[in-house]
Amino acid sequence: MIFSTSATTAQGATTTTAQSQPDGPLRGLVNATIGAKLLMALSGLGLAGFLLTHMAGNLQVFLGPEALNIYAAKLKELGPLLWVARGGLLAMFVLHVGLAFHLDALARSARPVRYEFEKTKRASWASRHMMLTGALVAVFLAYHLLHFTLGATHPDHFQGVDLAGRHDVHRMVVLGFRNKFLAVGYVLAMGLLAVHLSHGLESLWRTLGVSSKPLVQLARRLAIALSVALAFGFAAVPICVQTKLILLEGESPGAVANMDNGGGR
Repeated sequence: MIFSTSATTAQGATTTTAQSQPDGPLRGLVNATIGAKLLMALSGLGLAGFLLTHMAGNLQVFLGPEALNIYAAKLKELGPLLWVARGGLLAMFVLHVGLAFHLDALARSARPVRYEFEKTKRASWASRHMMLTGALVAVFLAYHLLHFTLGATHPDHFQGVDLAGRHDVHRMVVLGFRNKFLAVGYVLAMGLLAVHLSHGLESLWRTLGVSSKPLVQLARRLAIALSVALAFGFAAVPICVQTKLILLEGESPGAVANMDNGGGR
C-alpha cells in the first residue's frame, strides 16, 4: 500500500515522497494478528455468556434440594444435545487458549528484550498477567470438572441420589464445600476469574475499534460490574455453605456446628 507526503523545498516547490506500508507477508502477519485478537475476544465473550447461564443454574441451590436436583435432571434429559453443547464449549475454550498462546508468542517475538523499568509501562497488572490468571483459572476448571462433573475427586459425594431417584446435586455441592480448603480455593479462583474477565471484556471493545473515551470508560465499568457479579454469584455458594446458610435437607446449623467440632464429615 502506497501513500504520499508533501514537503516544500527552499525554492517553494512541493515535492512528493512515496512511503510504503507493510505489505506482502508482513501485512498478512498484521492482519492475522488482528483476526486472532478478534477471535480470542469473541470466544471469550461466548465463554462469559456460558458462565452467566451456569451461574444462574448454580444459584438454584438457594431454592433448596428439589429445585437444584430437578434443574440438573432436566439438563441430563437433553441427552446428546448436552454433549454437543459441551463439545462446543470445549472447542471454544481450546480456541481461546490456543489464540492466547499464539498472540503471546507474537508479542514476545516482536519485543524479545523485556522493559528495563517495569513501572514505566502504563499497562495494568491485569493486562500484564492475563496469561498467568488465565492459566490459574484453567487449572481450577480442570479440578472443578473432576469434582462436580466427573465425580473423580469425591466419588462418595457424587454417587448420592435423592428420594425421587435423581442425582443429588444439592448434597454433592454442600458436602463438597464443607471442605474449608476447597471453599477458600474456589473463592480465590473466582477472584482470579474476575480479574481475567474484566480486562478481557474491556479489551473486546478496543479490538472492535471502539476508541471514544466515554465509550471506553463505559465499557470498562460494564466489564468490571459483570466480572464482579459473576465472581460474587459463584463464590456465594461456598461462602454460604461455610457460614451454614446452605444446609442439607433436615439439618440445623447447630447440628452441623457440632459435627464440625467433632472433626466434620
